[in-house]
Amino acid sequence: MIRKKNKYSRPRKAFELFRIKEENALVEKYGLKNKKEIWKTLAKVNYFRGRAKALAKLPLEEQEVLFNKLRALGLKTNTTADVLGLKVENLLERRLPTIVAKKKIANTVRHARQLIVHKKILVNGKVVNSPSYLVHLAEEDNISIKKKNKSPKPKTETPVGESDASESENKEIEQ
Repeated sequence: MIRKKNKYSRPRKAFELFRIKEENALVEKYGLKNKKEIWKTLAKVNYFRGRAKALAKLPLEEQEVLFNKLRALGLKTNTTADVLGLKVENLLERRLPTIVAKKKIANTVRHARQLIVHKKILVNGKVVNSPSYLVHLAEEDNISIKKKNKSPKPKTETPVGESDASESENKEIEQ
């Protein structure tokens, strides 16, 4: 069995008061489940920064590929400096619960997260049940809530005489 690599790294100092308060504010604002979600997002930001540093020496055409990908996500990046200046909040703003709450489909970000986990949110007509889903600009207008599909239950036919007898028995039991 191949061991999976972590998609995040823990902070070097476990009890750093300033970082903990900052993370608690992010957890509250974006309705995150735990700090690990912040660390995963930070790992993505660091990945984008690393790619920008590696592409800095290459021609502009190759840099544009990364810039176009980030612009499609809704991040304002036109230069390498913009990518290096990305913050965790920039990516957290593009998560599905945040977008759903901003579109007023849900009352709060936590409510939006619950709707997503319970498979009530559709993106482009497909159910998305991952709160960490990063919404592209093109998909933002296609977010909707799943419609309730109420179909009447098929009634079993009972003979006329039997249904009257069962109703009179129920009335006697209630009294």
